[in-house]
Amino acid sequence: MGKLLIDALVFFGFIACVLFVGFFKSRKKAGAEEGAEDYFLAGRGLKWWLIGFSLIAANISAEQFVGMSGQGAGLEGISCASWEWIAAITLVVVAFCMLPYFLKTGITTMPEFLEVRYNHVARSLMTISMIGILIVASLIGVTYAGSLVMYQLFNEFGVTVSFPTCCIIMSVIAGAYVLFGGLKACAWADLIQGAALIVGGAIIAYIACNALADAPAAELAGFGGATTASEGFLARFQDLNAAKMHMGRPATDAAMPWTILLMGIWIPNFYYWGLNQYITQRILGSGSLAEGQKGIVFAAGLKLLIPFIIVIPGIIAFNLCAKDMAEDTAKAVTAKVQKDAYAPNELIIFYSLNADDATADQSNLAISAKTSPDVLAKIIAHNAPLLAKLTADGKGVTPDAIKALAAQGKAGEIALSDGSVIKVADNTYKYDGALGHLMKLIPRNCGILGFVLAALLGAIVSSLAAVLNATSTLFTMDIFQRYLKPDAKQSTLVLCGRIVTVILAVTGCIVAAGLKSESIFKYIQEVQCYVSPGIFAVFAFGMLNRSAGRWGGVFGLIFAPVVFYFLNTYGWDCFPGFILKPLSAITCLGIPAAGGSMHYLIAASYTLVLTLVFMTLYGLIFRLPVAERVQFEHKTTLDMTMSKGALIAGLVVCVLTVALYVIFW
Repeated sequence: MGKLLIDALVFFGFIACVLFVGFFKSRKKAGAEEGAEDYFLAGRGLKWWLIGFSLIAANISAEQFVGMSGQGAGLEGISCASWEWIAAITLVVVAFCMLPYFLKTGITTMPEFLEVRYNHVARSLMTISMIGILIVASLIGVTYAGSLVMYQLFNEFGVTVSFPTCCIIMSVIAGAYVLFGGLKACAWADLIQGAALIVGGAIIAYIACNALADAPAAELAGFGGATTASEGFLARFQDLNAAKMHMGRPATDAAMPWTILLMGIWIPNFYYWGLNQYITQRILGSGSLAEGQKGIVFAAGLKLLIPFIIVIPGIIAFNLCAKDMAEDTAKAVTAKVQKDAYAPNELIIFYSLNADDATADQSNLAISAKTSPDVLAKIIAHNAPLLAKLTADGKGVTPDAIKALAAQGKAGEIALSDGSVIKVADNTYKYDGALGHLMKLIPRNCGILGFVLAALLGAIVSSLAAVLNATSTLFTMDIFQRYLKPDAKQSTLVLCGRIVTVILAVTGCIVAAGLKSESIFKYIQEVQCYVSPGIFAVFAFGMLNRSAGRWGGVFGLIFAPVVFYFLNTYGWDCFPGFILKPLSAITCLGIPAAGGSMHYLIAASYTLVLTLVFMTLYGLIFRLPVAERVQFEHKTTLDMTMSKGALIAGLVVCVLTVALYVIFW
């Protein structure tokens, strides 16, 4: 620990500074009673710079730093930047097309808007589904992922901390300023943590670029076996990674096909940035419409930078540390094989660091220079019947052929003619270790490592605090006040919010400490797609059509998850034959020509379309009398003057986003 004394001082000093600022700025005036609007929406007084940094800090967490850097290091390359760049345009649309509606109606939560447009049943249905998603996918997920990252990094640098202890630390820090200061404390803490996040990411990117420029060329790895003899960062980066610096990927690509840019990726983006309480609580606390719009556009501009400080360093991590990633995989797979943890229908693709190992298995699918003979024999024996089935079915058995086959359907699955499925366990490299390997390059005991670790912790804690704040707000305002105690005093509502915050923090800590990664993160995006198309459709339809009956929101929220389930599970095979034949001919959107499964975002796209069609038909049949049609009455004292400067800046952000796609297409 003595070797990291300065880093430790910087790390703990940063945490203390964040907590102090959060508590100090959120303190209430002497003699003043704290109301629900003060606690949950910061008194609707947030400035644009607080909103902008708070949106970024709430959004960026371990999932981005670990997941996106890992995707950059892996097969996706720069294409995973779409999640950030599409979000930039989404935010601009939210600022000028959706925020005016929300602030005008004076709502505290997003489900409350559905009661204004539809009825209380629609509000309750959205509240329950959103609380469920926030707890399962966000609260537990962020606690688990954040704690895992900090556990690995602490132990990597010689600080022995158990995983459950990391869960407790995360929950206590995040819960502390939410519990005492509410949204205002979160926003001020996010200001520091959001700025530190950008600076910390830039430091990692700078160190990675220098390391690539200075490393011996013979020690570098490129995608597809690319090599370099060039000198200097830019020349080397281009030589090694040219194949992975393209946004336009084939429609059959399992991860980021170009077809999802038409509609699919926009759905979770609009849900997340415009309709998800976890994020929108920040913009509902705007001091005015102009402040909210400026803050959102500021966040949109920052989103354009994120891939350059997360994805690009991840790509460089592969160039520098491919062998280390392969060795990480060898250890993980060996442990899994020794426990007989692979399913009988799961084919193991394994990377070799030693060409001589290729003689062990002519298929070259079960090779490891670090594996003991008995483990290697178990892998070969496990793969043998699966390779025989592939051969008998006329499929190729090389690693590349198997990956190509898996990419044609659901990622990691190969459908055989007899109806059975072979899963592909791609253990080529442990890509998610990219961030950890880059952290090893940071100089120690000069304060830089301590600052970067504190920035990462801050990013994770900000996201966790946002989840706690949003979930407690939803329960307090949409369930407790609406149904359990309608006449509750302001102090009672605040107390309820604090009690829920404590319960959630403890729950997330306990559950996350006992989880394994497969039990929480597998198909998280797919889980969210069960609610996002329906919520997006109901909000969009409700704002544009004010004459349709008030039960349309309820029917839309129920209809969408059912449709998504069938499309995501069975593809076009869920339709009768006379409908399937013309639909399956539409291959330009990545739809398998013979029915079958499709990318989950493509399924979400068609779920949205079908839900809107369903609601339109409902609206034609059930129409409100003219006197009862929704007017979205003005119920706020906020200044609703639009920011022309923010509009111009937003248009610039959109142009820059398009330019980035042109450059990297």
